[in-house]
Amino acid sequence: MVQVVIVGAGPTGAVTALLLVRQGIKVKLIEASRDFKRQFRGEGLMPSGLDALEQMGLLELLADIPHQTIDAWEFLLSQKQLFRVEEPLETNGRHCTTVSQPHFLAAIIKQAETYSQFEFIQGEPVQDVLSSSDRICGVKLGSGTEIIADLVIAADGRNSVVRKKAGIDLTKLRNNIDILWFKLDSGAFSAAENTFYSIIQGQDAFGLFRGSSGQFHLGWGLHGDDNYDWKQVDWAEKLIATSPPWLAKHIKEHQTSLTKPILLSVLVGRCDRWSIPGLLLLGDAVHPLSPIRAQGINMAFRDAIVAANHLVPLFSNSEANLTQIDAALSLIQQEREPEIIRIQELQAQEMAQAELLHNHAFVRWGAKTFSTIIRPGIRASWLKRQRQMRQGVTEVLFKF
Repeated sequence: MVQVVIVGAGPTGAVTALLLVRQGIKVKLIEASRDFKRQFRGEGLMPSGLDALEQMGLLELLADIPHQTIDAWEFLLSQKQLFRVEEPLETNGRHCTTVSQPHFLAAIIKQAETYSQFEFIQGEPVQDVLSSSDRICGVKLGSGTEIIADLVIAADGRNSVVRKKAGIDLTKLRNNIDILWFKLDSGAFSAAENTFYSIIQGQDAFGLFRGSSGQFHLGWGLHGDDNYDWKQVDWAEKLIATSPPWLAKHIKEHQTSLTKPILLSVLVGRCDRWSIPGLLLLGDAVHPLSPIRAQGINMAFRDAIVAANHLVPLFSNSEANLTQIDAALSLIQQEREPEIIRIQELQAQEMAQAELLHNHAFVRWGAKTFSTIIRPGIRASWLKRQRQMRQGVTEVLFKF
C-alpha cells in the first residue's frame, strides 16, 4: 500500500491527512509538539475557508467548537470613525468567524483516527529527510526512527525543518511590521456584537476583536522606526492612551486580565519550488503569509483540497507510479500558486495603507479632517481589496 508521511499537524497537515485517509490511503501524521496549544494560533475563517470546510464535509464541526462570528468592521482614526462595514459583506454571504484552532485540530484528528490506515505520531520532531536515488523517500525522527514513504508532505509551518533539510529556499518578501499579541477579558462586551476594530492614534495602531474564547484579542503593530523598547512599556497605560474613551475605560477596569504581549515576528515569503521528487510543501511551509485578514487557515484548507484532488486518483492505485506522483506535485503548485501570489499582493496593499498613515502626520490629519467627504471612496477601496481575500482568487472545488 502507498504510504504518505505528513509532517506537521496544523490545519494544512491535519486536514490533508484526513482527506487522504478517507480515500483509503495510508498516512502517518507526525507532530513535534505534545499538544495543540500554542502561545498564538490564528483563528480567522473567511468565507473561502468556510466554503472549503463545507465542501469537505467538516463545517458541522464548528457547532461543537468554541467560535465567534464577526458582525462588523470599523476603522477609527484619532477617535473618529473613518468608516464601518456590516457583516456579511456579500449578499447572502457568510460572516467571518473566529474558531479555536486547538479544538478544531483535535476534532480533525479524532475523525482521522477512526480509519485504520491512519497513524498519529505526536511529540516526535523530524530531524532530517531520507533520500534514495535522488528522491526523498522518508523522514528521520529525533529518536532515530526512520519512516519510509512514497511521498512526504511538509506542512510544518513557516520555519519548516523539512524545507530546510531538503534544501528548498524560501524567498522572503518585504514586511515592515511585527505584531504584539494580547488578550483581555471582554467583560460586559462578551454579549455585544463582535466588531473588528482597527484603531489608529498618531503613529500607533492596533486591531481588536473578540476571539473564539470570548476574550478580546489585541494585535499591536510594531514598526522598525518605533522609538521605544516594547519590553519596557506599561502596556495597559499605552493601550488606554491609544484607545477611544469606551475602550480606554474598559481596559482600565480590566487591566489585571491583560496578558503579557507575545511577539509575532511576521515572516512573509514564497518558495520558487513547492516540490522535489518525493516531497511536497504545503501551507506556511511553502508560502508563509502575513496575518492581515487571517488568510493562513483559509489558504491551508484550499491547499489541502487541491493536493487531495491531484493525489487521491494516483494513490488509490495499489501500484502507484512514483514518476506519476512526482509529476502531479508540480501540477499542485501550478494550480495554487496564482492565488497565493495575489493574496500576498492584496496583503501588501493593506500594509501599504497602514504604512502611509503611520509615516505621514499630514495624511492622518487630512483623513480625520475630511473623513465625511472621503469616507465613501475609502470604504469602496477597502471593500474591493476584501472581496478576493474573503472569497478567494481562484475556484477551488473538492472532487471527493
